[in-house]
Amino acid sequence: MSDMVDKLRNIALAAHAGAGKTSLAEVMLYNNGLTNRLGKVDEGNTLMDFEPEELVRRSSISTAFHQYPWKKHTISLIDTPGDQNFFTDTKLCMQAADSALFLIDAVDGVKVQTDAAWEFAREYGLPCAIFINKLDKDRSDFQATVKDATECFDIRPILLQLPIGSQTEFKGVVDLITMKAYVYDDQGKASVQDIPADMVDLAESEKETLIDNIAEADDSLLEKYLEGETLTDEEIHAALKKGTLERIFVPVLCGSATRNIGIDLVSDFIVNCMPSPAERGPRLGTDDNTGDEVQREPTEDAPFSAFVFKTVADPYAGRLSIFRVVSGKLGSDGTFYNPKKRAKERFNQLLTLAGKEQKPTGGAFPGSIVAVAKLKETTTGDTICDDSAKILFPLAEPMPTLISFSLTAKNKGDEDKIYSSLTRVLEEDPGLKVDRNAETKEILLSGMGQVHIETTVNKLKRKFNVEVQLNTPKIPYRETIKKKVRVQGRHKKQTGGHGQFGDCWVQFEPLPRGSGFEFKDGIVGGVIPKTYIPAVEKGIIESAQRGVLAGFPCIDFKATLDFGSFHAVDSSEMAFKIAGSLAFKNAAADAKPVLLEPIMDVTVITPDEFMGDIMGDLNGRRGRVMGMDSAGKNQVIKAQVPMAEFLTYAPDLNSMTGGRGTYTMKFSHYDEVPSQISEKLVEEINKAKE
Repeated sequence: MSDMVDKLRNIALAAHAGAGKTSLAEVMLYNNGLTNRLGKVDEGNTLMDFEPEELVRRSSISTAFHQYPWKKHTISLIDTPGDQNFFTDTKLCMQAADSALFLIDAVDGVKVQTDAAWEFAREYGLPCAIFINKLDKDRSDFQATVKDATECFDIRPILLQLPIGSQTEFKGVVDLITMKAYVYDDQGKASVQDIPADMVDLAESEKETLIDNIAEADDSLLEKYLEGETLTDEEIHAALKKGTLERIFVPVLCGSATRNIGIDLVSDFIVNCMPSPAERGPRLGTDDNTGDEVQREPTEDAPFSAFVFKTVADPYAGRLSIFRVVSGKLGSDGTFYNPKKRAKERFNQLLTLAGKEQKPTGGAFPGSIVAVAKLKETTTGDTICDDSAKILFPLAEPMPTLISFSLTAKNKGDEDKIYSSLTRVLEEDPGLKVDRNAETKEILLSGMGQVHIETTVNKLKRKFNVEVQLNTPKIPYRETIKKKVRVQGRHKKQTGGHGQFGDCWVQFEPLPRGSGFEFKDGIVGGVIPKTYIPAVEKGIIESAQRGVLAGFPCIDFKATLDFGSFHAVDSSEMAFKIAGSLAFKNAAADAKPVLLEPIMDVTVITPDEFMGDIMGDLNGRRGRVMGMDSAGKNQVIKAQVPMAEFLTYAPDLNSMTGGRGTYTMKFSHYDEVPSQISEKLVEEINKAKE
């Protein structure tokens, strides 16, 4: 089986949406005879995109897996989403790969999500290659795309191929290692020819640059080359593999996925130059017993260990846990241990993934990507391992959510079903977050963008028969006071038997933003007994929770209890609690109450050309730009913007930047709402309550 580890290639296909990842995967499977018709994204008949939401959108929303044999090797494809809305899935699933192939559209060049995926590959230390796609399209430009990739990714590209013809005349590639031309017919069949006469000089000069660059990865090869000896194809491939594995350079291939040009050469390259699980070396983890750092070698005789990087929630088959084996082997059924959940798990069948199908398999070895159904405790991000050698692997965190909506049930009685169904969907998509807001009594669903939330709503209906309505979430406003006042709170009530009496004088004053509430006992001479003082504080706190302007909690003020009186018989804790509450109400009207709103720290990343639009838009949202920085050809804008103005930013940013801008936001602080907006808001909120 160790031969199987050496002959396995786990490769992630990564890029911005629309670059052609799924089309490339489809044509690779077609060339191998695994499908008798070439699946097309536009026709909704692909093996890799099969979820109903993917077929409607004509775009991947979830990572798909498939394997195919190629020249006595197994190539395992990990086809990741390129849409920002579903990019947490890309981030988590790329951890299962041993290398990554980045697709770049030869018309549009590098887009922002390709850039983001490149950062994931850098974080995971994945060897990378680039495939320049769509060279058959109008306005495609091979050299400009190579230049774009070089600048964006800050890499040393190694051209392995040159395109023959351009745009609609594109018909094949020159392989610079073999110095042969591969010309393709309409069926994607290649004929090997001599290099076209008009390309010979260019090919020879690029071959020299190629050897120059590759030789640097291997000292002995460099010596041989400098002494003028001819390098064999095998030596070139070995040095190319070494340099790629060590991330010294990035090989560049080219072609057209939809016209099946150059795709067989991509499979050859993966087999010859991309690493096997064994070549990627050991994975670091933490010994669950001692807390020490340990590593697991990717060999079969090491203890079994794996990590779960994706979960699929199926209402019929239950939960499907997809994991990558790091070390050891696994039979078709058995048990393993989950150290994070402190639980033993049993499984009855081991499955391999082929698009939407799951096929039983007899076993798994290091590098295998397999799945099991109906584990009780295990979820995405967990390690599973041998009970006698417990280890925990550190895994990437989901990306921060960007947009939130509150959910209400369309049908009466579905309220409880919303929460339980959302919990199931969350197992499948860690990029979502669900909160119950105790203050506003809302269920809040947060995700990476509006499309992400809408897709989740469709899934809820399709998988769990729960229909929900999306609403803009209520803003958690706060109130505070701006003026120092001293007031009396007096509660006196005479009923049959004992009466009620509580009397207190309290000074209220504003505190700096973020200070919260402070209570000071300033009573001297026992004018109020010690036992009643906490009751006054409690009365003020409870009253402050209900606010004075629009019913929002009042914050950032100090209350000093400095005088009062009591009655030996009629005073009680309850009477002084009511007195404290009355003191707050009496003070609030005179203490200049104001409305506060949550302010968010926002970071927007956008290509240069959209800077003006973004800045104008942020100003229009009452934003304050705090600073700017450049990152490659992108600009990074840091700003503070009121939450109320930013709830629908995701679709607006998309339309401003053609989908090339991204942003993150987190809560910063509360600040005063401008008076002209505040008056209108208070009126609207109070009207809605009535």
